[in-house]
Amino acid sequence: MRLIPRLRRSAPLQDRSVASAPPVPDEVIDDGHQARMSLFEHLDELRVRVLRGLAALVVATVLGLFFAGNLFELLLEPYCRVASLQDCRLQTLGPTEAVVAYFRVALMAGGVVAVPAITYQILMFVIPGLTRRERNYVLMAIPAIAGLFVVGALFAWFVLMPPALGFLESFQPTIFKPDWTADLYLSFVTALVFWMGVAFEAPLVFFVLALLGVVRAKALLRNWRIAIVAASVLAALITPTIDPVNMFLVMGPLLGLYLVSVSLVAVGTRLGGHRWEDQTA
Repeated sequence: MRLIPRLRRSAPLQDRSVASAPPVPDEVIDDGHQARMSLFEHLDELRVRVLRGLAALVVATVLGLFFAGNLFELLLEPYCRVASLQDCRLQTLGPTEAVVAYFRVALMAGGVVAVPAITYQILMFVIPGLTRRERNYVLMAIPAIAGLFVVGALFAWFVLMPPALGFLESFQPTIFKPDWTADLYLSFVTALVFWMGVAFEAPLVFFVLALLGVVRAKALLRNWRIAIVAASVLAALITPTIDPVNMFLVMGPLLGLYLVSVSLVAVGTRLGGHRWEDQTA
């Protein structure tokens, strides 16, 4: 009896092409070049990260309510050092102003405590789209950026705050009597401390951008006029008063930070170029 060999059915062309495709190297996937998400997936991921950041802010603010009284006393220290004030208490011009000021301090404390959690959510949304080299730069810069924020806040508290409040308290004493409200005083103090902390982060941010090849020192030097205008505008926004003395007290450090940023960008450009050459060689 003669056996007829069975014919093996060939796989479809599409399946064979997929099966024969070379595997994607792990290094490429790790660099983020092969990761693909649709627009709706990006929006859903963003929604999840925003909700988690808001949840961390709410929890930290609730915890801050228990310490808002002590923080309020700390914020009142510059006000109590003003020479002409006999009563170290702030005025309230409305029935709810004291409650609003108390919750504002709690919210500020909650925001400071929640910064690590919020930063983590931002990084988890951004990092998957970065290459390994860019990811290392960003992760190494995070502790230094947080430290610079603290340095800037301390600089505003100990260096800028005393002369600013002293000038405002002694301005035309024969005409005006300094008796500040809680809302305006807290707005002035928190804005000056917070935004100076943010401004002190700028040099390191420019340094990381230079490592990534985004900015160059020559471009910053060419646009020094724009930097002066931007520093004056930022100083006017940081200080909610219209007097030029407080404006120049803030504008001077901002211009100094700009010069430091130019120097760090020059260093970062050289370091980033050498590392890129070593990787591509």
